[in-house]
Amino acid sequence: MSEHLQWGQRTFAFTFPAEVFPEMIERVRGTPARLEDRVSSIPLTILTRRDGERWSIQENAGHLLDIEGLFSRRLDEFLAGAEILQAADMSNRKTFEADHNRANMQSILTNFRHERTRLVQRFDDLQPETFTKVAHHPRLNVPMRLVDMIFFQAEHDDYHLARISELVRLF
Repeated sequence: MSEHLQWGQRTFAFTFPAEVFPEMIERVRGTPARLEDRVSSIPLTILTRRDGERWSIQENAGHLLDIEGLFSRRLDEFLAGAEILQAADMSNRKTFEADHNRANMQSILTNFRHERTRLVQRFDDLQPETFTKVAHHPRLNVPMRLVDMIFFQAEHDDYHLARISELVRLF
């Protein structure tokens, strides 16, 4: 069994300056390439193999695609001056219902790259002061700046990339 701290158990301290937003954007910009690199040589039987009831490599990749809509909506909320961000569906119903193991991995990767590129372009078009806008994150129950949300997104990406690497080692 993994000693990997589950996502829902993680806490965050957003104490870094907002001026690091370019580095945060680069982290999320690089996720599609890192994901593609990580899964490119893995056979389908391993990509779709589950660890008990836990998601397969392909399901973890599909989840990253599934959650892009949430990050895009949250960006909209920041830009609109919302006080509270939309809560994530912590049951991950969308990912379970998507049945990503029946999909084509290349399609998941292509769609994820497309969606992430659109989101990063939106970040790139923002003025520096926009990254200091604040809204309340419902699960963490803390105020979060836009730069913090991008960091949070990068951490979520890395969480799933680390899980994929863990599954590669396991299988």
